[in-house]
Amino acid sequence: MANPAKENASHEPWEWPEEVWRQKTAKVRAGISLKPKMWKEGARMAVALSFDADHETVELRNGGGSISRLSQGQYGARAGMPRILKLLEKYAVPASIFMPAVSAMINADEARAVVASGHELGIHSWIHEFNSKLDEDTERSLSLRAADMLERISGQRPVGMRTASWDFTPSTLKIIREMGLLYDSSLMADDEPYELTEDGEPTGIVEIPVEWIRDDAPYFNMDRMGGARPYGGPVMVLDILQRELDLAYEERGVFQLTLHPHHSGHRSRIFILEEIIRQAQAKGDVWFCTHAELAAYCAVEAGLLR
Repeated sequence: MANPAKENASHEPWEWPEEVWRQKTAKVRAGISLKPKMWKEGARMAVALSFDADHETVELRNGGGSISRLSQGQYGARAGMPRILKLLEKYAVPASIFMPAVSAMINADEARAVVASGHELGIHSWIHEFNSKLDEDTERSLSLRAADMLERISGQRPVGMRTASWDFTPSTLKIIREMGLLYDSSLMADDEPYELTEDGEPTGIVEIPVEWIRDDAPYFNMDRMGGARPYGGPVMVLDILQRELDLAYEERGVFQLTLHPHHSGHRSRIFILEEIIRQAQAKGDVWFCTHAELAAYCAVEAGLLR
């Protein structure tokens, strides 16, 4: 059978026949909402904190030519993550750390410390590669190798994936299903967890949605040779996250957060994380959970997992 998407790949989007854009939009889509009627133990809101421990791999992915940028990544492992782990311990809060396999190989003690502290270690690519630059076989191979390497280093088999740079291809969901993962956390179709569909069919895979609004990189990223420049101070970022937190509480939903140790682990920014934790805990009826715990709870409540 002919593939209309491939046949019309060279045409301008406004020239596509209807079946082309329908095929593209139906490939991976948000299915049923997995927001439960009640959170664990009757909590009003779930809080799922996550940290992308990219460290040196962002520059390695780009060729590894800048020692300066490699050192910026090393800061995340050397200073940022220890500061974050100490803060999580202070408030007895669990978190999910998504780590490229190469980052875990360079910083093996950190990967082991994450698991030893009771946190979740999740898949975050091999070397922070862009999936959209890979063919399906290569993407699959790197995903499998990454999962194996994280398990080998930490002793914990990952159950969830976050694609590097949230770069999700038409093959990614297929690979996630083949790997038997519980959830993904790379897409942005809702505020609340939902089931992913593929080509219109339910998959049983839980999506814990992310958003650039709740990610520190757009606010703090700096590339002297590129166009990325910090455009907001820590107080501005805290204000945005507070508003997200407060409305999530009002709506009895999920507050999901993505931070990077080499951005938010700095002395002048770590208060953002601490203040969000303090404000959430002050609300009283809040469930702090890892992404794996959140996905499992939602799947069980919806009957996707028994």
